[in-house]
Amino acid sequence: MTKEMIISSSAHETRVAILEEDQVAEIFIERERQRGVVGNLYKGRVSKVLPGMQSAFVDLGLERDGFLYVSDVIASTEEFDRLETEEDEPGVTAGGNGAPPAALDEARAGAPASNDNRKGKAHGESSATFGGPAAPNRGRRDRDRDRGPDPKIEELVKEGQEIIVQVAKEPLGTKGARLTCHATMPGRFLVFMPTVDHVGVSRKIDSRDERSRLRGIVREFREQHGFAGGVIIRTAAAGRPKEDIVSDLSYFHRVWTDIRQKSDSSRAPAVVYQEQSLVAKLLRDLLSEDYSVIRIDNELEYRRVCELVDRIMPALSTRVKLYDKDYPILEEYGVQAEIDRALRSKVWLKSGGSIVVNQTEALVAIDVNTGRYVGKKSAGRLEDTILKTNLEAVKEIVRQIRLRDLGGIIVLDFIDMEEKKNRQKVFQTVEQELRKDRAPSKTLQVSDFGLVIITRKRVKQSLERVLTEPCPYCAGSAVIKSSSTICYEILSEVKKISADLDGQTLVLRVNPDIARALREEERAVFKDLKQSLGRDITVRPDAQLHHEQFDLMAVG
Repeated sequence: MTKEMIISSSAHETRVAILEEDQVAEIFIERERQRGVVGNLYKGRVSKVLPGMQSAFVDLGLERDGFLYVSDVIASTEEFDRLETEEDEPGVTAGGNGAPPAALDEARAGAPASNDNRKGKAHGESSATFGGPAAPNRGRRDRDRDRGPDPKIEELVKEGQEIIVQVAKEPLGTKGARLTCHATMPGRFLVFMPTVDHVGVSRKIDSRDERSRLRGIVREFREQHGFAGGVIIRTAAAGRPKEDIVSDLSYFHRVWTDIRQKSDSSRAPAVVYQEQSLVAKLLRDLLSEDYSVIRIDNELEYRRVCELVDRIMPALSTRVKLYDKDYPILEEYGVQAEIDRALRSKVWLKSGGSIVVNQTEALVAIDVNTGRYVGKKSAGRLEDTILKTNLEAVKEIVRQIRLRDLGGIIVLDFIDMEEKKNRQKVFQTVEQELRKDRAPSKTLQVSDFGLVIITRKRVKQSLERVLTEPCPYCAGSAVIKSSSTICYEILSEVKKISADLDGQTLVLRVNPDIARALREEERAVFKDLKQSLGRDITVRPDAQLHHEQFDLMAVG
């Protein structure tokens, strides 16, 4: 698959678009004043411990306290089981409004590479607590037998305690950031895990000799520098010279030393490590031979990208191009039009059908309609028309899910099909299209209702929530009361307070739309108003009033 990366960078905002076969597949946005916090390490202070929920809130100095589940405090054996048994997942954990590390999923997919476990604190812990004790590398049965009951949150952290945590999920809506004590720091070729003593190699590296060579490089560095943190060797490390692997290890060594020094000298809450910029994260995690070109419209960013690509994949350095036209780069390559389209609820299909995307607090509902598509004359059967529309909709639905970065529970309501084989074909197409998506997801077919349910990992806000805000007029509900409803409410309210109104004349201030309705289609309501009060009423239009707001005053 041919891919392109389009980068629009300014002092205020960076936007990156990934094009697959000339179609916009993913959008990443990072704003300088609203940089994401996923991947950042904080020296926080435990503000509240909730035994009933087996979690704690940690003050990070952000708008809301982050929350820490007990499972994210314990250095559980299950984490190591995942390292030993899971296959590589294609998902990426997104940071800020961008995307770091596919490396984190790869870290979970690495097979154990050695028994290079050392006693003591992981790479020199500072005074602030950082995670639980590292689990020894033993068999699962032995661990389960010896482990006993899991410790409770109140036994692990106390209110007021200072603790080093990493943000695993962005704050979403009214929820604070999801935190973990199991920090992971991805590089191009390695993933560093400072709280464990474990060396693993990605399962995608099949060669025993290559695994042994890479393991030996890491082992040698650990012994020479007293490097006690855990390391997962990524797939990208296969075939790379020793200097590249050592470069990543040296970088982690410097960064972790700096983190410990900052932690010792800073008062909580404080940031002790900040993730790289959006462009650097994307290049680190996504750059491959599939990318035919990387276009950048900012000369300073262009030089930075050239330096980074020269270091991590020098063979691709000639594919980095500076865009120097006056016309905006996102307009030139059709990215802005796709962003605008992704902010609308209805998306038209080429055949004339459509899909409607509705985001709610609990889930995302996507409805498929035939719209203007009535099938071909040669088709003859309604079932064939419906199947063609549903199959076309599947590809656009998955593209919109990736483009809008929708997460959580996603319910797909396809047009009803009578034949089971057609329903199965649509379901299989959904699964096939989702394989293009890096974010982990699961799919369930609800046969009785003709629905397909997708659960997709959500770590950051969707494109809609990044680029929009609730409408101040309708308070985000997308509806307001009709003019007729307001007229009837005015009549009801006036009857309720009529006994308390003094004065010869009454002045009714309303929105101009309501004033027009009282003169025209709802003039019978206005007549009832005057009869119920027994006095004249002057209607005064006021454009400053909200559509649903009115004011009744007695004059004279």
